[in-house]
Amino acid sequence: MKTGLIILDMLEDFVHGVLANPAAKDIVEPITVLADEARRRDDWLVIYGNDAHRPGDFEFAVFGEHALAGSPGARVIPELRPEADDIIVPKRNYSAFSGTDLDTTCRVHDLGRVVIVGQHTDCCCRHTAYDAFRRGIEVTVVRDATCVYQPATEGGYEQHQQAALAYLQNFYNADVMTARAVVHP
Repeated sequence: MKTGLIILDMLEDFVHGVLANPAAKDIVEPITVLADEARRRDDWLVIYGNDAHRPGDFEFAVFGEHALAGSPGARVIPELRPEADDIIVPKRNYSAFSGTDLDTTCRVHDLGRVVIVGQHTDCCCRHTAYDAFRRGIEVTVVRDATCVYQPATEGGYEQHQQAALAYLQNFYNADVMTARAVVHP
């Protein structure tokens, strides 16, 4: 069984821009370690699920305009820039599966497991995990390489993050692990 490392929304607008999340800075290093390790393995694939919105997308009613396709805000931050063999999946919804070719990518590459990292544990990670789960793909979520949107937690960041991880574990049978445990099982 092959594994896909899905890196979600580590974009300029979500790290430094209009929806900057201070918690995102803490997950860059673990994601880098996982991506480097995945690229060394023949049975892993690195996939980026990146917001690439069009003017008027429904999501703007909730979060305002962000990550417009082709804009600087929709670029992956330099520390996590995709490499030549990585796959980039532009998305206009929370899930990296919804309205994209990620399902086909998983089938073509025989991915039986996805390891989800990035932003936001309680939104895009959650919806992507659900869509993988309903396709029969095993889900792993990396606790120290995911984060919720800290500005919306009103000082309860850790409780929100733990609740989001517990939801993924309880409802989607996700393995919740640290980056170190994923790299060195």
